[in-house]
Amino acid sequence: MSGSPPPEGGFVRRVGLFQATAINMSQMCGIGPFVTIPLMVAAFGGPQAVIGFVAGAVLALCDGLVWAELGAAMPGSGGSYVYLRQAFQYRTGRLMPFLFVWTAMLFIPLIMSTGVVGFVQYLGYLAPGLGQTAGDLTGLGVIALVVALLWRGIEHIARITAVMWTVMIASVVLVIAAAAGDFSPHRAFSYPAHAFDLTSDHFWLGFAAGLTIGIYDYLGYNTTAYMGAEIKEPGRTLPRSVIFSILGIMTIYLLLQIGTLGVVDWHRMTDPGDIASTSVASAVLEETWGRGAADTVTVLILVTAFASVFTGLLGGSRVPYDAARDRVFFRPYGKLHPEYRFPVLGLATMGVITAAGFLLGRHTDLATLIQLLTTVMVIVQALAQIVALTVLRRRRPTLRRPYRMWLYPLPSAVALTGWCVIYGYADRNSPGRHPVEWSLAWLALGCAAFLIWARLEKVWPFGPKEISEEYGEDGECGEDGTSGAPVGTAPSARRP
Repeated sequence: MSGSPPPEGGFVRRVGLFQATAINMSQMCGIGPFVTIPLMVAAFGGPQAVIGFVAGAVLALCDGLVWAELGAAMPGSGGSYVYLRQAFQYRTGRLMPFLFVWTAMLFIPLIMSTGVVGFVQYLGYLAPGLGQTAGDLTGLGVIALVVALLWRGIEHIARITAVMWTVMIASVVLVIAAAAGDFSPHRAFSYPAHAFDLTSDHFWLGFAAGLTIGIYDYLGYNTTAYMGAEIKEPGRTLPRSVIFSILGIMTIYLLLQIGTLGVVDWHRMTDPGDIASTSVASAVLEETWGRGAADTVTVLILVTAFASVFTGLLGGSRVPYDAARDRVFFRPYGKLHPEYRFPVLGLATMGVITAAGFLLGRHTDLATLIQLLTTVMVIVQALAQIVALTVLRRRRPTLRRPYRMWLYPLPSAVALTGWCVIYGYADRNSPGRHPVEWSLAWLALGCAAFLIWARLEKVWPFGPKEISEEYGEDGECGEDGTSGAPVGTAPSARRP
């Protein structure tokens, strides 16, 4: 609580509730809704696309409750890595946390790359003559600037994030206000024939695609869970930051989606030659307040996009740190900067992969890139983490849980169903791209890498399972009032 460095030179707890919520919301909102509203409309084939944002909100909230319970009980750096390590060590040793880090090193930077693609896309509104090469160089420059700003202490980053959060709120509020001033209910709620035909395959394909786009827009509600070792009073702050950020962004998205549909005819959003298909928020401002206002708000949207990439790499770069500290990932990732206390190699690696993903995204469509990154994360993070919650409730019923999931296990079941729908329909919504096959291939490659690593480290399946039950039971209290032992310690370590 004092902000002094903890033992062993670990992280410092300096991020409070407001800053934690701001980090989540900045990552969640970002450029996402400003570039995916046209994609959502195209998926559903009309203004009924609002269903996608509602469905995404339900899935995010249910899955967010999983994160809230696990994050409050086990507030270590690395997020899912910590939870999967604790839940699955009894049966498969270190396989699941290794696979999570393996996939996270790909899907987190890919998510950030879509933000940079959106940044360049909106920049094209201000500079219509921006060519392919200039756009590529601009995007790479943005990524380099983000990494440079993150190359400093967490207390400075928290202040930068709070400022960016304010800009993000201003940009979405201005777009919503502009839409409200010229809102047409007829335009917003005029649906094409058979828009809600639940017996049609077209509806369910659109729903699955819309759910994928919707949850992509909400991704980031878990950012602070990756920073659990840097959060003040994590048992209280983590669940609140997750829930508050989801509810806040859900309100913003619904107002933004409905307001946009009430100003810009949805047919324009599906026309590749129309500015509304690439920069719909700018089109709304141009229609209502004129070109000058549209230019100003576009600048704010660019700052918002920058903030989302900034906070995403901030949280994501912490993922391999805890795994490396526990010797479940390459050991150099377990080193912190000697002065600023951030994971150097994790940040540098994710910065490079973000740049590669950005260049890939510039030569494919954004919807396909979203499908690819979503399928990569579903099995090892989303589905496995829901199972981990149940496993830990059964194996460690006395684990101190400052927050327990409301209406358990209903939210877990809803989240599980939603993720299965996204994964099951991925190939059908991306013909010729085969995102499911690519995700399975990446997972298989990760399993092969694990076997090589396990052989070298002489751990399961080539050695014993090392069971390390970290974090305290009811009645125990860790440092700073948290629920259990600091990251890297093992109060109850045993071998089966």
